[in-house]
Amino acid sequence: MTPASMQAHRRPFQHYAARHFRWQCSEDGGVATITLNRPDKKNPLTFESYAELRDLFRDLAYASDVRSVVITGEGGNFCSGGDVFEIIEPLTRMPMPELLAFTRMTGDLVKAMRRAPQPVIAAIDGICAGAGAMVALASDFRLGTANARTAFLFTRVGLAGADMGACGLLPRMIGQGRANELLMTGRAMTAAEGHHWGFFNSLHEPAALVSQAQTLARSLADGPWFAHGMTKTMINQEWAMGIEEMIESEAQAQAICMMTQDFKRAFDAFAAKQAPQFKGN
Repeated sequence: MTPASMQAHRRPFQHYAARHFRWQCSEDGGVATITLNRPDKKNPLTFESYAELRDLFRDLAYASDVRSVVITGEGGNFCSGGDVFEIIEPLTRMPMPELLAFTRMTGDLVKAMRRAPQPVIAAIDGICAGAGAMVALASDFRLGTANARTAFLFTRVGLAGADMGACGLLPRMIGQGRANELLMTGRAMTAAEGHHWGFFNSLHEPAALVSQAQTLARSLADGPWFAHGMTKTMINQEWAMGIEEMIESEAQAQAICMMTQDFKRAFDAFAAKQAPQFKGN
């Protein structure tokens, strides 16, 4: 197999034709922005948008252009979760095999986001609830506004707080005691609490939120994006490792990154007192 054939499976996503949300890319294709665009209902998810987001994040592993992704909502809210009449009501009438297929599909979206090599940045204003809160939690960065209200509402509809990986992801993010409170009571976490507890990386004015997220996305896309993908992979893998396995895995990961020309480019730029230009190879 030749190097050219190894690259043949990669393709550009700049002009991806989204069906159930809005997809926009920067001029060079490096930064993609997903906008959930049903503002009249606070941008809920449907069976179709769940599936399309899952498939898109899976396919982004083969992108030849997209290096970082911003996900946000239109109209002053992020996402209100699953649509009450397009998802919740039909679920009350489904047999167990179909219910399990649905809950696995929603979990597959989280897995696809975590496995995608691109850093994912959630830009969160207003309501961020249920599945929307899980999309935010599955992202690598969360930027918010003072208006953001994040709620894991599953118990409010008679379900367990264990949904889409919430019981594994949220305690690691904000601590077990705080996660117990949010997952069992279903109360909304304020933006100030989220920032103090480490859920939000930073808070911004609503008018500046998406541009701040895109600025961060651009800095990551212009950086050593192969190494960013490796970092994301190791963060995911090391959750289930002991210290011996962690250190060995990181030794291997770092040696792989040292074989890229980005490593040499960074050294040469430092020696020349210039800014490095990363190319991911």
